[in-house]
Amino acid sequence: MDKTRPIIIVKKKGGHAGHHGGAWKVAYADFVTAMMALFIVLWLLNTSKQVQEAVGGYFKDPTGTSKKAGTNLAGAGENFTLTRDNMPRLKEQLQRAMQQMSDFEKLKSHIEMTVTSEGLRIELSESAAGTFFDSGSPKLNDDGCQLLITLAQELGSLPNKLSIEGHTDSQPYATSGNYGNWELSADRANAARRLMQSNGIRAGQITQVRGFADQRLRKPDAPLDPANRRISVIVQYMLKNGDDDDGTPGGDKERPDNNSSPALEKNSHKD
Repeated sequence: MDKTRPIIIVKKKGGHAGHHGGAWKVAYADFVTAMMALFIVLWLLNTSKQVQEAVGGYFKDPTGTSKKAGTNLAGAGENFTLTRDNMPRLKEQLQRAMQQMSDFEKLKSHIEMTVTSEGLRIELSESAAGTFFDSGSPKLNDDGCQLLITLAQELGSLPNKLSIEGHTDSQPYATSGNYGNWELSADRANAARRLMQSNGIRAGQITQVRGFADQRLRKPDAPLDPANRRISVIVQYMLKNGDDDDGTPGGDKERPDNNSSPALEKNSHKD
């Protein structure tokens, strides 16, 4: 008797391969995040210094007080406050603006900007033939007018207060005995004030106009040197939030030098 083999039916279950999990999704998300961070860094490297400082200021101070350092100087004075930390930026900005002047190469040796304990001091010194003023006169010449107008347009958008000083050498004034170096130094400072206020400086931005005659010589060992005849424009510091008055001059509190007080002040000089 023949025996038949049993028929064995093998059924295979169809379907997908084993479950892979979500690890690939995490890796892909990390890759996209890294690419986004790379693009942001590349963008920042190609932006202006002001934008870079604004972004850095946000991460240092998310409350928003650092945004004051994140704008251009021109036309943004309400958002740019000059303190000890960013005063060198103004110096660079002014240097770039003055380099656009037609006669800058001729005048650059007579312009000096220094960051001092009082603020940014901009000094315009004379030569033997006169550089910014007519010789022995408070009248500004063309070069002096052009330079002071450039400064006024740059500084007028800032909230900082300004002081203007006039200085002479020790050469006695040659004309009438009723008019001398005291009057000349103060009149030249006031002439600079009038021109700057007519070209961008706000009426209340200048807090002091001072004439020192020859009492603060630039070159004490050469009192007759023409470089002692000069006009100084001082951009005063402003206090940052949280600062006190322990040595940081503020815009509303001008600190004179320790060696002497202003010899002549003309805050209410009649034009």
